[in-house]
Amino acid sequence: MKIAGIVAEYNPFHHGHAYQIEHTRAEKEGDASHIVAVMSTHFTQRGEPALVDPHIRAQMALKNGVDLVIALPVPWSLSSAQGFAEGGVFLLHALGCVDMLSFGSESGDIDALRKVRTLLDDPRVTARLRGLLDMGMSYAEAQRKAVTDIGGENRAVLLDTPNNTLGIEYLGALARLNSPIEPFTVKRMGVAHDARAPIGGMASASYLREVLRAGRTANVAPFVPQNVCDLLIDAVDRGVCPSREELAERAILAVLRLRTKEQLASLPALSEGIENRLYNAICEATDLEELITLAKTKRYARTRLQRLIYCAFIGITADMASGMPPYIRVLGATEAGLQILREAKDRGTAVPVITRASQVDALDDRAKAMFRLECRAADLYALSLPKPYPCGSEMTTALLREV
Repeated sequence: MKIAGIVAEYNPFHHGHAYQIEHTRAEKEGDASHIVAVMSTHFTQRGEPALVDPHIRAQMALKNGVDLVIALPVPWSLSSAQGFAEGGVFLLHALGCVDMLSFGSESGDIDALRKVRTLLDDPRVTARLRGLLDMGMSYAEAQRKAVTDIGGENRAVLLDTPNNTLGIEYLGALARLNSPIEPFTVKRMGVAHDARAPIGGMASASYLREVLRAGRTANVAPFVPQNVCDLLIDAVDRGVCPSREELAERAILAVLRLRTKEQLASLPALSEGIENRLYNAICEATDLEELITLAKTKRYARTRLQRLIYCAFIGITADMASGMPPYIRVLGATEAGLQILREAKDRGTAVPVITRASQVDALDDRAKAMFRLECRAADLYALSLPKPYPCGSEMTTALLREV
């Protein structure tokens, strides 16, 4: 048994994801016999409600080559690339039986990505980075320039594309955990990460979300497996897809207007007193776009602000997002996925594994609080759906079994 791990969002699952899985399993490439995916839940790393809830996205994955899907709790789903990577890699490491980490990258060159990762740990780069941040640069700009200044343009150019950048963060997370998991990268094919138009049979998840939110559900068919298309059509028919931020906008603004400056100051990853600027923007803005425009600074990019807004909406604080996830929560499994869980049990996992909500009662206070937070996120996420479902869905949704 050779188990590969993938950290993903599958928002939605498309042919590019299937390509990665195929090459992760291919003999003389990844050569994995089993695949486990850590997947974001109701909100995504770019600071948005997921197109469709995680239980349906898990079903998409299980029908298309993934054997086990586990949840990345919302504080790490709504985090920077580093936080997203650390949470996902930790859960794979905590299983205790994952042999390799597979991720897509624009370069497809694991050695080149490793060299950039080594540079980022160089004291000269970290010192230069701090200086550039003090000058008011955004983190991404400062990191890019620090690597250029110390390591040269040929290294820094790898930070210009999102999958390379995330891959470098995966490598950093593995190193900090001193994990035996071996990294493996699949070169990204076809369209770019946020491409607004498809190429051949490939389309970005951003494009597919745009098409679905425009009501052109049938138009996604050429770019996703047929079973995914069927799941999306069914979800649309039932009113649980696509999520639309504007449906929850008044609710989001209402909650934000109730937040005090002190509460905003407790949000994750704050710096430079941005809570004051955010508070003033909340008081003035009459819609989310205006709020982001008023709060945006050179240091705080749009996606970072979006994550902060949703953290404030859900009630995620810095202490909740500190450390690592306190449990491994299983969303779904095939028979091969159950084999992974048995292997993990035999070897001993670093944190508890839960397959149903009732098991949370036996966990410690931090784990219980984390699950309550996840339930709250699900209940608030439902407000972004065409037909919101009532509270409590996470308490009643059963483990998904895929034959």
